[in-house]
Amino acid sequence: MEGIVKGKRIDFGGIFLYLFLTGLGIVMLLPLVYMVSTAFKPVSELFLFPPRFFVDNPTLINFRDLLLVTGTTSVPFSRYIFNSLFVSLCIVFFGTIISAMAAYPLAKHNMRFGSAIFNLIVLALMFSPLVIQIPQYLIVSKLGLINTYWALILPFLAAPVGMFLMTQFLRQLPDALLEAARIDGANEWRIFWTVVMPMLKPAISTFALLSFITAWNDPHPAQVYTTDNDMKTLPFAIQSLSGGVGVIARVGTLGAASLLMIIPIIIIFIITQRMVLQTMAHSGLKE
Repeated sequence: MEGIVKGKRIDFGGIFLYLFLTGLGIVMLLPLVYMVSTAFKPVSELFLFPPRFFVDNPTLINFRDLLLVTGTTSVPFSRYIFNSLFVSLCIVFFGTIISAMAAYPLAKHNMRFGSAIFNLIVLALMFSPLVIQIPQYLIVSKLGLINTYWALILPFLAAPVGMFLMTQFLRQLPDALLEAARIDGANEWRIFWTVVMPMLKPAISTFALLSFITAWNDPHPAQVYTTDNDMKTLPFAIQSLSGGVGVIARVGTLGAASLLMIIPIIIIFIITQRMVLQTMAHSGLKE
């Protein structure tokens, strides 16, 4: 009888933990919900006091106003979206390949000065990207890349975060798989593309998510490396909407632009979330 009672004992600590984490997650989602609500609020609800959290009469007028406001400028809003998507996807694609190619010899080959190179990568993680903006600008300017897509892409391809993450992930993978491929006659390039890259999928997904969020939300490259409005990105357009004359009247328009900006991030997260959780939950395979 005593054993039955013990078997049915309620774990109050676990219930409290789940309730606490659920409440914390809801609180963290509130700004996102409010932003979505603001994007669909009519003008009559935007300036109510006290303000309403949820919209009562949703409308698409803010999105129409967004097209009208940006339509009066020399650059259409769709151009900003294209620039941001193109630059962000290029940084993610090429940055992932470069990070994986750098991590493979560091993790699986006894290369000369490999430990020193890895320590430099770790050291680079300690510095803010703002510290190297002046040297980056001088290099880009000397190469004649100002006002080109290369200026928005090349400085951000060698990402210390990606190299560190993939090196640490590869070190946990068994060397027996690579040795088996070498015995079968595969060269290093074939091993890299057919063995290493598939095993790196969780780390690649994690880095792709982080890299896309950083590239998509960063307005500084477009401000620093471009003077042509045709090369500006979406964060620059949102900053333009949030400043200047009539900023109060454009609260709904700014909310609509912010919603459009966050949609790709949500899509990328939904696509990669399972791999990201796998990277966080597992350190790799063991021999």
